[in-house]
Amino acid sequence: MRHRLRGAFTLVELLVVIAIIGILVSLLLPAVQAAREAARRMQCQNNLKQIGLACHNYHDVFRQLPSSGIMATLPSAAAPTGQQFSWLVLILNQVEQGPLHDQFDFRVSVFAQPNEPQAVPIATYICPSDAAKNREFTHPTLTNGKRFAKANYAAFVSPFHTDLQDTYRGALVRVRQNFAALTDGTSNTLLASEVLTLGHEQDQRGAWALPWTGTTQLAFDLHSLTTGGYTVDPASIGNTHSPNNQGPNLDQLYSCPDPAGAQLLKMPCATAAWLSAAPRSRHPGGVNVVVADGHIGFLPNSVDQVAMAHLISINDSVPVSISEHVK
Repeated sequence: MRHRLRGAFTLVELLVVIAIIGILVSLLLPAVQAAREAARRMQCQNNLKQIGLACHNYHDVFRQLPSSGIMATLPSAAAPTGQQFSWLVLILNQVEQGPLHDQFDFRVSVFAQPNEPQAVPIATYICPSDAAKNREFTHPTLTNGKRFAKANYAAFVSPFHTDLQDTYRGALVRVRQNFAALTDGTSNTLLASEVLTLGHEQDQRGAWALPWTGTTQLAFDLHSLTTGGYTVDPASIGNTHSPNNQGPNLDQLYSCPDPAGAQLLKMPCATAAWLSAAPRSRHPGGVNVVVADGHIGFLPNSVDQVAMAHLISINDSVPVSISEHVK
């Protein structure tokens, strides 16, 4: 009686199959990662859309845009004084966070909140490409040990420094202003963009309840030749905060606890000698932005520096079409 031999894989054949599967996985993985990042970027854009819409709704209610922050003094090399609530606190009602807004006691400073609302992470304020959800900022002196949840969105307050926002204005500044003040046009004025966070709890970037540089405020650091209006100083070109800037100008912060580690993670910072910081994201090639008229765009890392300064400034009388520089 004949017995039919059963076919079986040899070791070589098995290794070949495994190698083929490995090659297929290596080919598919980048596509899967790209698809996931595209979804995260879309969610990030939607968050910015909601934030831009919230600013418009705030304007409808109060006939003014939100202040960049409730501060008795402007930011300087020393932290500002006063209650220190950020603009993201002020628009909580408009992003469907009314109960959280009601937990804030606006009669006392943000550092004396009994209900700790500043420590609550908010999904609308977090870009899923970053890890801000589980991160906090706390400092023994700057926050009196209070913990602040981190997020990923900040307003352009000045083409110069955040401490000069009263003079060289962006869309949101300390003194509340209405859309009529944006004389260059809402469709040609940048409102807000993205910031990144670090895991170090003493790195302030992204703390959504604080009106500080790199937390909820950005400034481009392109200097002006005049004080009676904004006129670009050519000597500042090359030392600005373009998207995802790696230097030579670093994010100037009150707290930069690990400069070397921040540099390695492509988020260079220094302790403030002046105040300015760059928009940053995990999206390849640039950052998402919301324009003052509410539409969403993508600002590339390679954006023309002079054009970006004019797109932040609200009243320099220099017409710059945003569609030429924002994708």
